[in-house]
Amino acid sequence: MTSETITADAAGTWKLGDLTVSRIGFGAMRLTGSAAFHLGTPSDRQRSITVLRRAVELGVDHIDTAAFYFSQLRSANELINSALSPYPDDLLIATKVGPYRDYHGEWGTSARPDQLRGHVEENLRQLGRDHLDLVYLRRMRQESVAEHFGALAELREAGLVRHLGLSDIEPRHLAEAQEIAPVVSVQNRYGLGDRAPATGEVLRLCGEQGIAFVPFFAVAGQGGARGATTAHDAEVLAVARAHDASPAQVRLAWTLHQGPHVLAIPGTGNPDHLAENIAAGALCLTDDELERLNALHRAAD
Repeated sequence: MTSETITADAAGTWKLGDLTVSRIGFGAMRLTGSAAFHLGTPSDRQRSITVLRRAVELGVDHIDTAAFYFSQLRSANELINSALSPYPDDLLIATKVGPYRDYHGEWGTSARPDQLRGHVEENLRQLGRDHLDLVYLRRMRQESVAEHFGALAELREAGLVRHLGLSDIEPRHLAEAQEIAPVVSVQNRYGLGDRAPATGEVLRLCGEQGIAFVPFFAVAGQGGARGATTAHDAEVLAVARAHDASPAQVRLAWTLHQGPHVLAIPGTGNPDHLAENIAAGALCLTDDELERLNALHRAAD
C-alpha cells in the first residue's frame, strides 16, 4: 500500500475526555536512540526532530511520552519541545508517571504518592507547558492504585493536569480509580499474540464504558522495549502480501480493528517507518483475515 500521502485521519477519531484525537498517534520512546532508554546508540537529534514535525504534518494529534524516556544524550520531552513548541492547539501530549530514573539512567522504585507532583512538574518543565493534557499513572505492581491516583486527582483539581489515565492495570484497578476521579484512557501491553493476562477483560470494559484503550508494544510484540519483532507468523505474512503492506502495518491494523475505542501509538525514529505506521490506519482487513489473525492471537494464550 502507498504510504506517503496517507494521513492519520484515515484511522478515524476518538474522544479522550473533551479532546478528540485521531486513532493513530505517535509514541516518543524510540526517538531517543536505537533501543529503549539508555541502551543502544543515541539518536541523531535533527532526524528525531524531523520525525516529530513530519508526524504532525501527517495529521498526528496525539503524542505519548514520559520524562523517563531518555538515553545518554537525548530526552524525548526535550525533542518534542524543540520540534513542536509553540504547540498546535489540537495536539494532545500524554505523559506517564510512577516509574522514574535517576540522572545516570538507573531505575528507582515506584514513586511515592507525595513524589508525583514533582514528576508532573518535571514533565511540565521539559515540555515547556503550564498543564499536561493527559497523565497516566503507571502501576508498578502495587495491589492498590488509590493513594497514587488520588494524588494525581488533586493535581487535576489544581489545574496542572487536564485528564487522567491508568497503565498496566487489571479490571479491579480501573474500578478503584473511578471511585476517585474519571479515567479517560488505559494503556496496557497488547498486540497480536502478545498481551498481559488480564488485558482482554480490560479491553472489553473500556469499550463498554467509552474509555480509550491505548496498547503499548502493539508492533514490537515479544520484542517489547528492545524493538519491533522480526519474527512474523505465516498468517501475518500472508495478509501483508495480500495488501502489499508490511507485517508491522498488519499488526497495527489488527489492533485498530479490535474496537473503535482502541488507539495506536507506534513509535519510531525513522521517517519512512513513520509514514508506514500512519498509513496502517487505512488498511481494511477482511472478515476472513480478521478471523485468521484472531485465531493466531487466541493460540498464543
